[in-house]
Amino acid sequence: MDSLISAAARALAGGDALAALKQVALRDDPPALALRGIAMAQLGELPRARELLRRAARGFGPREPLARARCVVAEAEVALALRDLAAPTPDLPAATTLLQARGDATNATHARLVAARRALLLGRLDEAAAGLAPLQALRLPPLQATVAALAQLELELRRLQLDAANAALRQAVQAAAQAGVPALQAETADAGAALHQIAARRWVHGAWQPMRMHDLAALQASGALVVDACRHALRAGDWQLALARRPILFVLLRVLAEAWPADAPRDTLIARAFRLRDVDDTHRARLRVEIGRLRRLVAPVADLVATPRGFALQLRDPQALTLIAPPVDGDAGELTALLADGAAWSTSALALALGESQRNVQRALAELQAQGRVRAVGQGRARRWLAPPLTGFTTVLLLPAALPSG
Repeated sequence: MDSLISAAARALAGGDALAALKQVALRDDPPALALRGIAMAQLGELPRARELLRRAARGFGPREPLARARCVVAEAEVALALRDLAAPTPDLPAATTLLQARGDATNATHARLVAARRALLLGRLDEAAAGLAPLQALRLPPLQATVAALAQLELELRRLQLDAANAALRQAVQAAAQAGVPALQAETADAGAALHQIAARRWVHGAWQPMRMHDLAALQASGALVVDACRHALRAGDWQLALARRPILFVLLRVLAEAWPADAPRDTLIARAFRLRDVDDTHRARLRVEIGRLRRLVAPVADLVATPRGFALQLRDPQALTLIAPPVDGDAGELTALLADGAAWSTSALALALGESQRNVQRALAELQAQGRVRAVGQGRARRWLAPPLTGFTTVLLLPAALPSG
């Protein structure tokens, strides 16, 4: 490795992309192309960075598998930053194994962090936890330690494990200070703010009341019966009924929870669940079918009884029912939460992260665009979607959770 390559690598390790570019900007050999790609990624020129890294990987070829594996890891991180989640990453596990076997523990760890962060973005919390767990016992360099702690912080927040989240935040702050990279310190400060912001709303006596993360954690620890409109589920202690894939049933459950302990009128249930204004006997028959399905699902914790004007929930145990909802109004909470990170998302990446069809995501984006809440840049396959950052509350509970299989 020549002196210019070494100097550029040291500059990149310290977060000084411009200094690195000064060393290798006019060179086209594979090591220089790889360092130029990483520098362009640090400067936010992600498409150009991906092009340079691919050229570098082709230049290294099969004769230099270690250098090529490093390019694979760097390109996977660029894809993550581009929110190109639909792009397959079959080479990343193999690259991770090769790097570890060849003694490049630093880049092997970085590859694991990229995979864990991608899993977090897709709501695969168990997969992310499995990827982060082995890193806990390692003495990582300050920059990697900060990234690992930030990923652990997001994981614990989405699990509502606040003690573990606070511990991860302390680790992130300490590691960021040691790394001395201002952008990383700012990211750490922003992540920590989520612990103190409004995270959801609770329905109390016909009105919404704000809830912060510690309120939600206390509610979860209490074992109370909760209708969770952030995760589209019904929870009671360790028992959970996931309804993310059954939206009509969840809407019915939510309307019943809003009316509890009173009953909900049939016409209101039909209008909300089926999005209809004019109701006839066929809709009432369909309502009876859906209510029957919901009754079987909630049977472990509640009864669903008919009343003269509609239906009502009757709890099995003498406890209160709590309804929580996202801190933002509207049905596009998860979509808004993903776009709130300031990154430019493709429709396919949003659909993959949400577990929805691209057509449904396109319709939701069109509605948000008409309301002025999102904007599109580019055309055709290059089109990306952006939204202004949301302030005053955290969207961590709106981010996709692992969906039930089947």
